[in-house]
Amino acid sequence: MRINGVNNIDQVYKTKKTNKAYNTQGVESSKDVVTLSNFAKDLSVAKKAVNQSPDVRMERVNSLKAQIEAGEYNISASQIAEKMLEQSRGL
Repeated sequence: MRINGVNNIDQVYKTKKTNKAYNTQGVESSKDVVTLSNFAKDLSVAKKAVNQSPDVRMERVNSLKAQIEAGEYNISASQIAEKMLEQSRGL
């Protein structure tokens, strides 16, 4: 039985030399470019506005505090339950 191509098998295992470029003169390098979508720009503006707004609305806090101290702040348990359900549905 004769097998053809046995002599070519050793060529598969030979390593090939890689050509390296040592002279890079005259080659222009390209620069990376980033382009933001309109949505990303709008999101950036919205994020800045949120970061600049205060976390606590002191006018509202002071108003509620004054109502509680005067005994004028009355809220029923059903109103509390309704708000809790609204918030749980929003999740």
